[in-house]
Amino acid sequence: MIRVLVADDEHLVRAGLRRILETDDGISVVAEAGDGAEAVAAATRCRPDVALLDVRMPGVDGLAAAATIAAAPQAPKVVMLTTFDVDEYVHRALRAGAVGFLLKDTPPRDLIVAVRTVSAGHAMLAPTVVRRLIDHFAEHGPGRSAEARERLSVLSRRELQVTRAVGCGLSNMEIAERLTMTEATVKTHVSRAMAKLGVTNRVQAALLVRDADLT
Repeated sequence: MIRVLVADDEHLVRAGLRRILETDDGISVVAEAGDGAEAVAAATRCRPDVALLDVRMPGVDGLAAAATIAAAPQAPKVVMLTTFDVDEYVHRALRAGAVGFLLKDTPPRDLIVAVRTVSAGHAMLAPTVVRRLIDHFAEHGPGRSAEARERLSVLSRRELQVTRAVGCGLSNMEIAERLTMTEATVKTHVSRAMAKLGVTNRVQAALLVRDADLT
């Protein structure tokens, strides 16, 4: 059973999200929150597998809550859900540790797929978000590339190979096949690389690789 936390400042929106998600027998909404502070408390108290957070909430907003939740030990996978397709939100959310970013006009079935996808350890981004990220990386300057390469220089040769594969969107199984190693070894290299880079998830590692022009 996938345990989900839903955070949105509108009660009707939370109720709608709960109703959609619980049409899937494998998903249970274990907590709701009306603002970021409540979301952080609920994540600590209920230990959900996935935290679905609205970006704009009173007090502590969803982006700040995402950073706190994603940095906690045994953190849930964080997905941001918003009506606003804004570059700044996307970049801040991913840097904060979110592994998904969806718009509120996402079809119900796609929302369920997103929760299942991130629960399985993969990223889930709305198509418009992916296009914006591609444009963003196409436009960034040499300064950012040099900074990213400097950060990646702390990795061993094998860790760098694995991290570059993560930046290409490959799963652990696909990386194992490409680099001729076991999946368990890939997981070890990914974990060590993320720790050295100071990132909390594969999306952040992939962003760093793309900033460095290494994909």
